[in-house]
Amino acid sequence: MSIFRRIADIFKANVNDALDRAEDPEKMLKQMVLEMEESVNKATMAVAQAIANEKSLERKIAKAQEQSRDWQQKAVQALQAGREDLARAALEKKAVADRNIADLQPIYEQAKATTAKLRAQLDQLKAKLDEARARQSTLIARSQAAKAQKQIAQAFSGVGSDAFSKFDKFEGKIEQLEAEAGAYEQLAGESTSLEQEFKLLGSSATVEEELAKLKASLGQLPPSATESTQS
Repeated sequence: MSIFRRIADIFKANVNDALDRAEDPEKMLKQMVLEMEESVNKATMAVAQAIANEKSLERKIAKAQEQSRDWQQKAVQALQAGREDLARAALEKKAVADRNIADLQPIYEQAKATTAKLRAQLDQLKAKLDEARARQSTLIARSQAAKAQKQIAQAFSGVGSDAFSKFDKFEGKIEQLEAEAGAYEQLAGESTSLEQEFKLLGSSATVEEELAKLKASLGQLPPSATESTQS
């Protein structure tokens, strides 16, 4: 039926328009589901009207059939009573009812077929809506994940090669300072060691002199050493 084609065309147009405008995917999906729900509601009303029309025709045919049977019985009753004129009039009424049935029957069959078709189309539309609802949460989750990934990528892109080259430069300076500090420590250590050795030499000579004097006073030195000590 044309209403379903119109619904499909409107839905496609709205989707294409939303995509062209590059709207927020989450809002777009929610809006699309709302529009589909509205379309299903409209289609449901159309199917309900078709069913009502079918049932109305069905009642009219049933009523005409009942009238035909009733006039048939009245014609028989009139003949049994010897009233041919009444029987003829009853049969004329029956003929009107029969013609009414003949006219309504094809219309009813068409309405019945239309209703069945609309029911099937409505079921398909509802299935599509259920599918859209099911996919909506998945697509929204994917959209949120993509946004997060984009934000992270943008954050990393802000830390470019410039920043890393600056880090490398600072690291090089620190390494140079560490090397210089090590060199100064080594030089300072060498100087201290040299001075210490000279001090030890001086103190060692003093100790030897004192020891010789002590031995001389105790008479423990050989004569030659005593003479040299006294001199």
